[in-house]
Amino acid sequence: MTLKDKKPLARFFDSTGKVFSFFLFLGRRANKTKIFILISFLPVVMAIVIKFIQYLNKNIWMRDISIFSNIIIFFYLQFLILILALFFGSSVCLEEIEGKTLTYLTTRPVPKSAIILGKYAAYTLLIVLMVNVGVTFSFLILNIDHLYDFSLYKILFRDMGVLTIGLVCYTAFFTAVGSILKKSILFGLIFGFGWENIIQYFPGSTQRFTIVHYLKSLLPQPRGGRFSFLLFRLEPTSPGTAILMLLLITGVFLGIACLLFSQKEYILEV
Repeated sequence: MTLKDKKPLARFFDSTGKVFSFFLFLGRRANKTKIFILISFLPVVMAIVIKFIQYLNKNIWMRDISIFSNIIIFFYLQFLILILALFFGSSVCLEEIEGKTLTYLTTRPVPKSAIILGKYAAYTLLIVLMVNVGVTFSFLILNIDHLYDFSLYKILFRDMGVLTIGLVCYTAFFTAVGSILKKSILFGLIFGFGWENIIQYFPGSTQRFTIVHYLKSLLPQPRGGRFSFLLFRLEPTSPGTAILMLLLITGVFLGIACLLFSQKEYILEV
């Protein structure tokens, strides 16, 4: 059975799957992926250094799992997932325009929305793997003396889940931004390190206009520690509502990206 012989819905999912497979293969081999893999392993290097210092100085009081949680909140939540989502999400549409390959893609018998969803899924999977592999290695290194304590793995899986849904949501947002703006990287940097990092500390309902608010609502309030200020003034939303809002934001912005890409006429610069 050919693609044209299938029902519309089956044809759409089949097209999305083929786009996903193609760009997952290309994305794995891309130079930017290799660069970001190295960046995503910086916390692993930090974990090795911290563990080495711990062995040299037995007076360090902070528990290994507390150090791990601080690394997760500080580096991954405040920096890495924003950078990864920005560069991979915005490129879903923009790299086809800048690379002059948009015409080739859109003349294939593939729905334009399937192109967006397939590329989005491929790139999101890549960055989710990058982040979670680094998180897992950091956890194992910092807690090497307590790996038998299975209660600690609940913290690992919780943090991996929060970072994963954060990547899913942020990448959808930046995919929509990339389908609207040519200067999406600049806008994304202002949004990510301006709006998201400032408004989250505003008291009251204002902080709920950030994605990071809902992500932090899924993490426990720290009892102490060097980076506990990152949850300063947080008025958490209930976990159920936070997850619902993150999924809603993802769906809305993916829908916007698909609609714009399907309807908008992009002008390719010569």
